[in-house]
Amino acid sequence: MNLAQHLSETELSARILRHAVPRMSELDIPVTPDNYAVWYEYFLGVNLDLKRAIDGLLSNKVSFTPEVNASLHSNFIQEKSPEIIENVQVETQILINSLMSKLTSVTTGTAKFSVSLSEFHQDLSKSPDRQTLDRLIDTLAEEVTDVVKSNKEMEQSLSVMSQEVSALKSEMENLNMVAMTDQLTSLHNRRAFDAEILNHIQCFRQTHTNSSLLVIDIDNFKAFNDIHGHLVGDKVLAYIAIALKQGVRGEDFVARYGGEEFVVLLPDTDHSGAVVVAEQLRSRIAERKLTIGKDKKLSLGAITVSVGVATLRHDDDKESYFVRADEALYRAKSAGRNCVKG
Repeated sequence: MNLAQHLSETELSARILRHAVPRMSELDIPVTPDNYAVWYEYFLGVNLDLKRAIDGLLSNKVSFTPEVNASLHSNFIQEKSPEIIENVQVETQILINSLMSKLTSVTTGTAKFSVSLSEFHQDLSKSPDRQTLDRLIDTLAEEVTDVVKSNKEMEQSLSVMSQEVSALKSEMENLNMVAMTDQLTSLHNRRAFDAEILNHIQCFRQTHTNSSLLVIDIDNFKAFNDIHGHLVGDKVLAYIAIALKQGVRGEDFVARYGGEEFVVLLPDTDHSGAVVVAEQLRSRIAERKLTIGKDKKLSLGAITVSVGVATLRHDDDKESYFVRADEALYRAKSAGRNCVKG
């Protein structure tokens, strides 16, 4: 389907996001900037080579693996990506331009009415006869009707545009949330963590509010994956994610950093407090023995984690803050795993 052939420019701009994101979700395609650029272009319908390629994949029931997604972006979008990335800005600008056009129209009509009233006042000051009065009153009635009509049209246009802007805003919020979420664990992802750690640093510099960072790694996860397979490994990652999320406060920030590594940012928490939280999380995870399967036939035993702790310093930037926590994690691993070092 080529949306551009059936919708006006404003409708196309406001609706294309609402077609691309749900379809990607149906196909289990992460809504990353690169993947979204591919599907935005697909639903725009003007890149026929891309459309044929995707339609062929769909008809042959090919899975959209990371490799397939990367190939589509590389072959059909990469050279045009700056243009695609700017499309959301263009959509918003189209709505603004349309609104400004309506406002200009009403302003023009109101200005004309003001001029007419001034002319009526001058004519009335000349002691007009009855015929002239009748003409003035009829003309005034027409002017008032025109102004009322213009304002009603403006009110309707504003209402429609308000709905479109709200829908676009909602889709952008959803898209941003998906782009900041790890698909396997539903935690924040590394991109979200990179933004949050900068917020902590900025807050610390402005208000001297403490911040502490935990870097958490599942012990012997590679060997575990080799023995039990990736599907079971994914279940373990999901379990760890839930345990971390349930073990911290609502304002604490938990993210999957990558692979079997997780991070937790603790606002308003000094070093000793962070070590206490880290130990609580470590013991919470180690105390439980995991089993999987409908009848819980496969016992996975105890899953343990090692934790490194760092507290933000005045001279820290994003890299130095993370490196100190990561070095502490390395010391925990060297000390035999299943422990906390800070």
